[in-house]
Amino acid sequence: MRIRCWGARGSIPVSGIQYATYGGDTTCIEVRTQGDDIIIIDAGSGIRALGNSLIEEGRFAYTMLFTHGHWDHIMGFPFFKPLYNPQTRITVYGCPFARNSVKDVLAPSMSPPSFPINIDEIKASVSYNDICLGCLDFGSMSICTIDLSHPNNGIGYKFTENGKSFVFLTDNELSYRHEGGCCYGDYVAFAQGADVLIHDGEYTAGEYAHKKTWGHSAYTEALQLAFDAGVQRLGLFHHNQDRTDTAIDDIVQDCRRIVSRRGAGLEVFGACQGMEIDLS
Repeated sequence: MRIRCWGARGSIPVSGIQYATYGGDTTCIEVRTQGDDIIIIDAGSGIRALGNSLIEEGRFAYTMLFTHGHWDHIMGFPFFKPLYNPQTRITVYGCPFARNSVKDVLAPSMSPPSFPINIDEIKASVSYNDICLGCLDFGSMSICTIDLSHPNNGIGYKFTENGKSFVFLTDNELSYRHEGGCCYGDYVAFAQGADVLIHDGEYTAGEYAHKKTWGHSAYTEALQLAFDAGVQRLGLFHHNQDRTDTAIDDIVQDCRRIVSRRGAGLEVFGACQGMEIDLS
């Protein structure tokens, strides 16, 4: 299993030299299986560069998973160039929540007056499938889901292949249970023993005191989850739109100090745009 991050920012894309290390694009993760099948998680603004890369590589078949339908996670969908190529075949999975289908979640991003091309006018062959709870067998990989604690709901994913596991829980508020979300112990069990956990760590503790119920976690809460679940590596994700590289570095260093004081073997990093992780 290979994991590549094409966008780790939360809420809205940002640009500027102060964001150069961790990147300014919103959520998009690429997972490649042992057999080199391509799985895409979310279509934030990072999916634009991923689409360009896939065209350059000559790859036109993908599985696409969605965590939820908030704007920062779907805003790049109309700019995913493979959509306009008739060679492209995409199988989409996600939970429609309050919509009738996953397609209905994506359609507003390609509806007038927001965008000039309607979702039914794309050239790619796209099949839309609902998956709210359960697991998918994907060749040598299994993909399991869990409900996130987030306004309007969401889905987290666990990818397991050849004894290695990657858990992706973004937009997940650990200390407040939104309607449809799980309790803390459920997230501990879901992430138990993962080789890599990437989790929402948008806020500092001080910021979270004023943002409770907004659907995101303080980075110290994500760190505690990693300790409780016994994961090997924790990647902090969904960086606040105003958080500079230096500020994210400070957060990562604070986590590493806490790990050192506890004598734990946990590795902590800030998810960076362009970062690759090999779990083969």
